[in-house]
Amino acid sequence: MNQLHNELKKEFQLERMILFSDAIFAIAITLLVIEIKVPEIDKELLSDAAVGKALGHLVPRFAGFIISFFIIGLYWTVHHKIFVYADNYNNKLLWLNLIFLFSVALMPFSSGFYGEYANNITLLIPYGFYCFNICLTGFLNYLLWRYISSPKSKISEQPISPARRGYGSFRSLAVPIAFLLSFIVTLWSPVLGRYMPMFIVVIMRLSKRYYKKKEPNMIY
Repeated sequence: MNQLHNELKKEFQLERMILFSDAIFAIAITLLVIEIKVPEIDKELLSDAAVGKALGHLVPRFAGFIISFFIIGLYWTVHHKIFVYADNYNNKLLWLNLIFLFSVALMPFSSGFYGEYANNITLLIPYGFYCFNICLTGFLNYLLWRYISSPKSKISEQPISPARRGYGSFRSLAVPIAFLLSFIVTLWSPVLGRYMPMFIVVIMRLSKRYYKKKEPNMIY
């Protein structure tokens, strides 16, 4: 009876952690679009041309929103897949997850900050702060996965193959590495550097093919 009670309690606590995490992801994604304000145009100057011009100024903000939306969405799917392997919990897991969520919650601000000055590609601090936020999120996601998948932590009671651990680690680090390289390239070529994160999709597909060859039955 006590064992059943402990199992139910453990399952309930894990469920609380996951639900709280989902809420943070949902709020962060919602706040991204709130950062994009509807343009205000003087009534005397109101025309389709004026509205079109005002929307044109918002293109960098929309670009930042789209990129951040899919990055947060990517980490949400990764977080979901990571916690499939979590059968137990402890204080370290709670804090690792909370610190990871801190970086996710920061993303609407860093995205809005970058979008505010995106038209001026000579400025490095807005894009640098945005890249730092994404790199921090990826690195913390990596630490979270390594802790859950490590046999020493005893968080997972399921067997995790070396290929699955390797794929999870690569997937966690691919985005931050891409943005780190993007910022470095931006120091010499601002335009090229800012377009580099577009290759993340290609990198993810290639890595999936590589690891699928190593372990065809792996859950992705």
